[in-house]
Amino acid sequence: MYSSTPEHHTYSINMIFKTKYKAWIIAFMLLSKIIVITMLILLCTSSADSDKYVLENIHGRTSIRNYSDDPVPDEKIRELLRAAMAAPSSRNVQPWLFYIVKDREKLDRLAAGLPYAKMLGHAQLAIVVCGDTGKGSPNEEQKMNWVMDCSAATQNLLLAAHALGLGAVWTGVYPYAERMHVVRETLQIPDHVIPLNVIPIGYPAEYPTPKDKWNPENIVSGFDAKAD
Repeated sequence: MYSSTPEHHTYSINMIFKTKYKAWIIAFMLLSKIIVITMLILLCTSSADSDKYVLENIHGRTSIRNYSDDPVPDEKIRELLRAAMAAPSSRNVQPWLFYIVKDREKLDRLAAGLPYAKMLGHAQLAIVVCGDTGKGSPNEEQKMNWVMDCSAATQNLLLAAHALGLGAVWTGVYPYAERMHVVRETLQIPDHVIPLNVIPIGYPAEYPTPKDKWNPENIVSGFDAKAD
């Protein structure tokens, strides 16, 4: 009759251990490959979804003039301002200044004095985008870059509002002297700061369909806009 020795037991245990160890190594390597492949797929999908979301946000934004009575929380106001300040700026001067208006009396005064901002009468918030001409170069021509910089900041703000589920509309102030006077007097804005616009903001009480503004006739040359 066959009888095993202690050495044989040890050898058998070692063989079993090595076999299981190899199996675990193979399983681990396969699992690692699956994880890596899955992560790559998710990254590619996430990138594609992100690109699609950005374009949908741009094309889906529209001017909102009616708002609910719900206040806009400070966290969202902060996100709006962060987005606005991420705009391009000539020589990185960042000439923008933002006046946050929540006071009911001031909102009503602006609504009464600005011809195209009557919706401020029922908005819970307004952000006034201004250019600080005291920033940057003393060159008068370069000082006017604040208009472009603050316009870019305003567009960022409007897109951020749409992304955050808020409604907003650009109401023009500059270069109209009477409108600038109303805003200056209401908010006590100094002479070297110029109000570009007033942006009423709130949770939408209306959902108008965005306008499709694509028009190939606005493209002069260098691209076959009519080809699809």
